[in-house]
Order: sequence, then structure tokens, then C-alpha cells
Amino acid sequence: MGPWRCLLLLPLLAPALRAQQQQFMEYVERRLTLLEERISQWHDQSSRYSTELRDFKNQVLGMLEAAEKEREAMRAEAESAAVRVDRLEREVDYLETQNPAPPCVEVDETLMDKQVATAKQRKNEKYTKLTDCSDTIASVRAMKILKRFGSASGLWTKDAAGSSEKIYVFDGTANDTVYVFPRMREFTLFSATRKAARIKLPYPWVGTGHLVYDGHLYYIRQQGPSFQVIKFNLANKTVVDSSVFPAEEQIPVFGLSPSTYIEVSADEEGLWAVYATKEDEKNMCLAKLDPGSLDIEQMWDTPCPRENAEGAFVVCGALHVVYNTRLPSRARVQCVFDVSGTLAPEDASLVYFPKRYGSHASLKYSPRERQIYAWDDGYQIIYRMEMKKKLEV
Repeated sequence: MGPWRCLLLLPLLAPALRAQQQQFMEYVERRLTLLEERISQWHDQSSRYSTELRDFKNQVLGMLEAAEKEREAMRAEAESAAVRVDRLEREVDYLETQNPAPPCVEVDETLMDKQVATAKQRKNEKYTKLTDCSDTIASVRAMKILKRFGSASGLWTKDAAGSSEKIYVFDGTANDTVYVFPRMREFTLFSATRKAARIKLPYPWVGTGHLVYDGHLYYIRQQGPSFQVIKFNLANKTVVDSSVFPAEEQIPVFGLSPSTYIEVSADEEGLWAVYATKEDEKNMCLAKLDPGSLDIEQMWDTPCPRENAEGAFVVCGALHVVYNTRLPSRARVQCVFDVSGTLAPEDASLVYFPKRYGSHASLKYSPRERQIYAWDDGYQIIYRMEMKKKLEV
């Protein structure tokens, strides 16, 4: 087609092109209008969301400020209460120091005469100390609450004579399984017993007066009306020896621990047993044990009463009896009986334990660490002791 023919067709095609261009422009305008409406809608929604978010933020800030004020008020009240409790404890300590508890021995002339007669009869039986230990407890230097494990009554301890770091746990007053933790860390960090080994004893124990000493477990077994001291080797899990305790008509040794009939204790001198009989049901008796043969080397009638007693331990040959009340108060060492006669009862320090939960179910003295492993209403506690020479108290 020649150029002149194209020129002839242009007037005919121009209206069609203008119509298509008009339709395209209308389409673009419709699309732009729809886009503008959507942008406007998004802007409105965004503005509304921003307003709601700002209102919510202001509400949360207000609640946080109120919570912070309440926290500060509660902290101030707690600090004030702690100050008042601390002041009250100091005042109680002062009052108890100024007005000491009644002496352990009742003022009874007949009883005094009997004690004097007994002392004269046993004058040649004076205990000869095996060591030169002359320390006694001056006060509780520090206390550390480890955790809460097991039932309200039980005991936990280390080997009182060896260097092992194992922790031995006796849960309850009648059981036959001892938990053994490899170190203090495992016992403290884990609430369950999965980190503990279990030792199944051949006979169940009774009470909380047991002891781990030089690789052996000395525990109490009840067999009818009599009680046995069982010596159990912890290495090979066998009974090495057993002995019927040579005391008739035994009764609970502590008035506040009715399940404990014999308390086996260890100190720098060796093994001891604290017990009580109906013959003198008011006061406790003390015996020196041979750790090898379980024989009784010597026995004493002490002036320490059973009533309101919750536990006892021996330090350098001196029996320390801890007392409390039926409604748990502050535990205290109120009676001290020294088998060597070096420490007179009136010269002994009146030692108080910090008030915590209830009454001690067990108190185990560690002579190599100079601290006490206590079980208080299911809580395991360590008391570090401040020591003094007996003649300096």
C-alpha cells in the first residue's frame, strides 16, 4: 500500500483511536479511585489502631506504676517487720540472759543427797579422758538452711570420724532404707532422690538416734521390749555386730521425741549412748560405748531431765541436752553434764538456737567439722558452733 493510501485512512481511524484512548483513561481513573479509597481505608484503620495501642500502653504504664508502688510499700513493710523481729529477738535474748531458765536439777534435798552418795560410790570410777579435748560450746556462730526433704522427723549426717563427704539421710522414725548422696552439692541441688544411692538395711530402724562413724552405721532396732544397737558396715553392706542394750524397762529418752529410745552420739572421745529407764524416769542416763565390740565401758546417771527435751549431743565428753516447749519456741542447751568433772553445770554457757520452724527431730554433732546437722520439721539445717575452753567459759 502506498503512502498516499495511508494518508487517506487516517481520517477514518482517528475516531476509533480516540475512543480507545478515552476508555483506557477511564479505566486508569477507576483503578486510581479504588486505590485511593483503599489507601484512605488503611489510613483510617491505622489511625484507629495507633490510638488503641496508645491507650493500651498508657493503661499498662499506669498498672506498672501502681504495681511498683505496691511492691515498694510491701518491701518497706517487710524491712520494717524484719527490723522489729530482729529487735524482738535481741530483747528476748537479753531477757533470757537476765532471767535464765530454771536449772535442770530440781531443788530437792533427797535428790541432792542421793547424787552425793552416788558420786562418793563412784569416786574411783571417774572417767579418764582419751584425748586432751577441753572445748565446750560458747554459742551458735551461724546457721544455714539447706533445703526441705522428707517427713517432719528424720536425721541427716556425715561420717563423724572419717573424711568422706557423703551425706546419709534417714527419712522418718521407722524405715529400712537409707539415702546416700555423694556430696553436699547433690543433696542441696536436687529435690528428688534420683542422685542418691539406696542402702536397704536388714532390719528397720526406730527413732532418730542413729549415727555414721568410721565407715559403719550404728542404728537402733526394737525387738519386743528390748532394743538392739546394730553395727552395719557401709562398704560391704553387712551386719558386723549387734548387741542388746543393757538397760531394763527403757522409756523415750526425750520428752518431745517419743519415738527415740537411744541416742547414739559421737565426739572427740568416741561413741556415747543417751537413754532413759523407768528406774529414774525423770532424768537421762549416759553410757560410753566401745565402737568395736559395742560393749558399755561406763555408765552415768545425769541430772538432765527428760521433760521438754528434744535432743542431745556430746562435745569433748560433756553431754549437752537441748530443750524446747510443747508449742515450739526457741531451742536451747539448758543442761550440760561433763563426765570428767572439768565443766561445772553452772559454768556452762546458755546456748540458744535461732527460732525457725518447729522442734528438732535430731541433732548430730560432727567433731571434725565442729558443727551440728539438724532436722527441724523436715528442714535440713547446719549450725556452726563457736567454741571456748572449758575453764574460760
